[in-house]
Formats: sequence, structure tokens, C-alpha cells
Amino acid sequence: MGWELGEGMGHPTEGRAPAAQRLQDRCHRDRRLYSGGDMAPAGSTRAKKGILERLDSGEVVVGDGSFLFTLEKRGFVKAGLWTPEAVVEHPSAVRQLHTEFLRAGADVLQTFTFSATEDNMASKWEAVNAAACDLAQEVAGGGGALVAGGICQTSLYKYHKDETRIKNIFRLQLEVFARKNVDFLIAEYFEHVEEAVWAVEVLREVGAPVAVSLCIGPEGDMHDVTPGECAVKLARAGADIIGVNCRFGPWTSLQTMKLMKEGLRDASLQAHLMVQCLGFHTPDCGKGGFVDLPEYPFGLEPRVATRWDIQKYAREAYNLGIRYIGGCCGFEPYHIRAIAEELAPERGFLPPASEKHGSWGSGLNMHTKPWIRARARKEYWQNLRIASGRPYNPSMSRPDAWGVTKGAAELMQQKEATTEQQLRELFEKQKFKSAQ
Repeated sequence: MGWELGEGMGHPTEGRAPAAQRLQDRCHRDRRLYSGGDMAPAGSTRAKKGILERLDSGEVVVGDGSFLFTLEKRGFVKAGLWTPEAVVEHPSAVRQLHTEFLRAGADVLQTFTFSATEDNMASKWEAVNAAACDLAQEVAGGGGALVAGGICQTSLYKYHKDETRIKNIFRLQLEVFARKNVDFLIAEYFEHVEEAVWAVEVLREVGAPVAVSLCIGPEGDMHDVTPGECAVKLARAGADIIGVNCRFGPWTSLQTMKLMKEGLRDASLQAHLMVQCLGFHTPDCGKGGFVDLPEYPFGLEPRVATRWDIQKYAREAYNLGIRYIGGCCGFEPYHIRAIAEELAPERGFLPPASEKHGSWGSGLNMHTKPWIRARARKEYWQNLRIASGRPYNPSMSRPDAWGVTKGAAELMQQKEATTEQQLRELFEKQKFKSAQ
């Protein structure tokens, strides 16, 4: 009797090839399923090329995924502030997540510097930005990935629009990225295109490639600038790569990208396209995206996209002409692997994490139970209507919409805990809004 794989995972192996050889054969067969022929081994080293060199040649670039949400669930980030002190306080946790995304197939590792600005973090911002660069570069160096230095919208813009001051905040982060010699720059999670344009103008000062993504849906930004108009403004500001990230699920994000692409075409402008959507389904959210859903941020798990949802997202993004495809909040490493696997024929290789993952559930053909072995096929997973297991819960929610717009003091970043009196006032306001 040979080596058994364990309960629920295999059959007695008498008269069969050694387990290691069977696994190797299955991985080789899976690679052929993706490509129709031989494919480069999972995780094989590739020459490191710049982001624009890759995109200009038509290559698919796979981004990484969720940091804030994933590390909050793992106990390393505090919800509410959503700031990245973990790069200093728990570097091993951040390093591990970078490594998981790299194994899953990410070509780009973003520095974990979301909200790591002077206005949000006071004296800690420089140490956090430097440590974030070091961690991303350490992991990327082992796999040929690019490192992107990331900035995001400021809390200052929402209640006190000051172009000079905001640009200086961006420059503080940019100085660290330039000193650390990151491969390119990303301005992400902007809900006002005006502030995103300011970010692009600052990032262009060092001569590195610049990507920019807005957290908007098909209705446009918070000043009612349409997605097409947003794309045009960003292209004219000098952005090399333009798209959306966060706030909305896969299908809404792709709808927005279609509008951006049309805007660029109508203006006779060119830019590479990128999309990094949520790992959640959010068809019921309003203009503000998932932050307005009552489940945000601690009750979103029933909305999580499956790996098969993400394979469909990756294919539809590719067919739309988008070549930089990744994820944002809720996008786990297995979601990134799904992108890499779906686009393996175009990329010519599988990621290291695919060594333990059969194409479209093909690994289930080794299961002991016949009805589970019958699920080892693409048609089953493509057509399955997923149940939530919550029979008394609604399938959709009504977003909270308080009508708060730019200029309201309520949008100021809270640097200290909200007082009991302030909380009582918010609770009463919530009751009033819910009753309307």
C-alpha cells in the first residue's frame, strides 16, 4: 500500500504511481488545460521589465489585493482609522501578506501606505512609509515583481480644499518613494477627480510612471463629473495608467471602466487601463459605494466573491481591453490566483500557488465521495447558484445616505476617539435617517 493523502482527499494507492509523481503529473495536466499545450512551470522566474514596458507590449499585469481589510481580520489593523502602522508594529504580518499575493500571481506589490499621510498620522508618517517600501521591496525581490508606491485621497480635501497644502502632503510621501527607488507610483482611492489630478501632477515631478484610480461608480465622482470626463482630466494631467479601485464590486467597476474607455476614445486620448475592484458583490450600493452599506465594514462576508466570480471578472476585464487587473478590499490571495489562472493562456505561465489548485476544481477528482468527484468540472462551478445559508436575511440592503457632501465638518478625519456625547448624537441621527 502506498502513501495515502488523508481522509476525504484520496484513495488507497495500491498499484499506482508514487504520490509525488501523481501530483507532478496532475500539475502538468492542469497547465495544459489552461493553454492547450505546454506552459511555463508555475513560479518560473521572468525578466523584470518596467510597468509601461509590460503594458506597451500588451502583457497582462496582475495587481495585488486587500491589505486593510485582510490585516484587520487578522488582528493587525484598527478599523475606523484604517492606517498602516502594522508595517512598523507587525512587519512579519505585512511581509506574509505580500508573500501570499506574490505566490498567487501578483506582478505588482503596492506599498502598504494607504492613508499614511502627515494629516492622518502626524509624526509617524515618515517611518511608516519607509518601512512599507522596505517590506514590499524585500518580498518583490524574490519573485521579480514590481513595487508601486501608493498615495490616496487626503482627509483634508473633504472639508478644507487647499491645493497647495494638499500637494505638499503628497510630496512628503513622494520624497520617501523617490529615496526608496520604487518602480512606479499609484494614486488610488480618490472620490473627487480634482484631487486626483493634483496627485498626478505631484507624482509626475520625479519622472516615474504614474497610475491613478478613482473610487467611483458609473454615476461619476462626488462632484458629478462623469467617468468619461474623469478619465479625460486624468489623461490630460499626465497619468500613464487610468482606472478605478475599491468601493464597488466587479461588475459595477467594469461598467465604470467601459465609460472611462469611451471618454478617452471620444477625446482621442490614450492611456493604459487598470481595474482593482472589491472582493464583494455590491449591486445594491449607491453612489458612495460599499461604505454606505449597513454591513460595512464588519458584516460583508456573505457578499464575498467566489474564485469563479473573479475568473469571470478577469476575463471580462481583459475582453474590455484592460491589461492591469487586480483587487482591493476583500480581495484575498486566492482571488488574485483566480485572475492569474484565468489569464494563464495569455500570460504563458501559472503562479506558484496553482501547484496546489486544480483547474476549475479538477483536484476534486481525487475525493472519496463520488458526488464531490462529480463537481470536478468547469460547467458545475460556472452554473452553480450559490446559497447564503441565511434563509431569513434579505439578498439586498438599503444603503445609508446622509447626503453629506464636501465641505461638511462631519467628514473630518477623527484622530481621537469619538466622545460618548458625539456618539449619542450620531445614533440619534441614524435613527432619524432610518425612519425617513
